[in-house]
Amino acid sequence: MGQVEFELACAAIKQLKGPVSDHEKLLVYSFYKQATKGDCDIPAPPATDVKAKAKWEAWNKKKGMSKMDAMRVYIAKVEELKKKEKG
Repeated sequence: MGQVEFELACAAIKQLKGPVSDHEKLLVYSFYKQATKGDCDIPAPPATDVKAKAKWEAWNKKKGMSKMDAMRVYIAKVEELKKKEKG
């Protein structure tokens, strides 16, 4: 698995029509950020910004994971969501 598969998964996630839970969205987001940016390097947003805080916390939990590992998990998660959508 590599960059091409990752880019295909990034395109595929945008095509999903079925409902994706907020938890799954945060998971996918966090693995995407870890795969593309590495460890979270931005300050935590204020607790009053609930959405931004949730995204920051999800990404920050991936600290220390390699970009390649994050890519692999991201691809697997997108495949899982695609299968779930097909029912």
